[in-house]
Order: sequence, then structure tokens, then C-alpha cells
Amino acid sequence: MAYPLQLGLQDAASPIMEELMNFHDHTLMIVFLISSLVLYVISLMLTTKLTHTNTMDAQEVETIWTILPAVILILIALPSLRILYMMDEINNPVLTVKTMGHQWYWSYEYTDYGDLCFDSYMIPTNELEPGELRLLEVDNRVVLPMELPIRMLVSSEDVLHSWAVPSLGLKTDAIPGRLNQATVSSNRPGVFYGQCSEICGSNHSFMPIVLEMIPLKHFEDWSASVM
Repeated sequence: MAYPLQLGLQDAASPIMEELMNFHDHTLMIVFLISSLVLYVISLMLTTKLTHTNTMDAQEVETIWTILPAVILILIALPSLRILYMMDEINNPVLTVKTMGHQWYWSYEYTDYGDLCFDSYMIPTNELEPGELRLLEVDNRVVLPMELPIRMLVSSEDVLHSWAVPSLGLKTDAIPGRLNQATVSSNRPGVFYGQCSEICGSNHSFMPIVLEMIPLKHFEDWSASVM
């Protein structure tokens, strides 16, 4: 999860988030090189008195500054499209969980486990235990197996919501009457926090998301204990 004064992204816990962080660094380096070049040219123009009369009517210069931006855009677009297709593809999910957004809580249903469903509300500040996080803890966590592809179906029963977990590279809109899907996968066990990322009313800030990723054996024990 994020920490105070953090400047970068949260630590990646899924293959998709690792790809997104690599793409972020790739794009940031391109932006840095362009900014450095523009700053150098501006400073050169302001500090030197040397001019070239042919610069104002040079076909070569115009050709370069037309082709070069197109090449740069291609270098950004190709990895971006690759990640988009990776995020949209779901290969043989072992588990399906349906997530419904409400004002202002989430409800979850494990469709492969019959009657396994529950609501997830934020724990009020005056009920928090020592060590728990304010505005982020919930009374019922979503427990999922790690290192396995899981299909998350996301929708809403009232207004627009957005189900987002930054460490896993997830952000899916919850729209009434529409069923969106996302792939959840984690490389390591842990507890991952998220929040609704779409302004949905007065208590928009008070509907957190908590995923607890555990090994498959422990997940089976958990599912047997709650059913």
C-alpha cells in the first residue's frame, strides 16, 4: 500500500502491474529526453547570436520534425496496446467472484461456491483495533488464492462506482445494468487495499476494498469454514 510522501507507484504484486510500471518508466524516459532536448534548444537560441539563413526554409529540418514525433508515438503506442490486450484477456479462470457496488459498500458473491456471499463495510474509526488502518479496513475481506487467474465480475446496483486495487493494477468501472470483468492475480501472499475510484455520492470516500491473497490450501480451508 502507499506510504506518506510516496512519489512513485505502489509495489507491484501482479504481472499486469509489473508491465504497467515498466511502461510508465519507458514513457517517462521518452518524456524526459524530449524535455531535455527542447530545453537545450531554447537555451541555445537565447544564449547564442549565431544564425543560419537556410534554417527558415530547410526541407530537411521540416522532414525530421515531422517524422521524429511519429516514430516516438509509435514507440509509446505499441507497448501500450500490448498491455491493453493483456489486461483484457482472461485465460481459464479457476474462480469467479461477482462484485456489486452499493451506496456505500461492496457486496461479493463467490459464484463457484453456492451460497458464499457477503457484504463488505468500512470499519468506523472508533471501532478500529490497534494497527488497523483508518478508512481502509473492512469487516469482511475478500479472500482469494494467490498465483491463480481469477475472474472478477463488476457491476453496480445504484450509481457509478469503480473497483480499484492499485498494487494489482486493477481499476474496473461498476456501472448499473452492465457487467464488466477483470483478471485478478497475485504473485505473492498479502493484504492489498483499494478504494472506490469514481465519485458516487456523499460517502464515496468510505467504501474501501481489501483483498487477502493466500495459498490455495489455506483458501480451501477458509471457504470450507465459512460455508
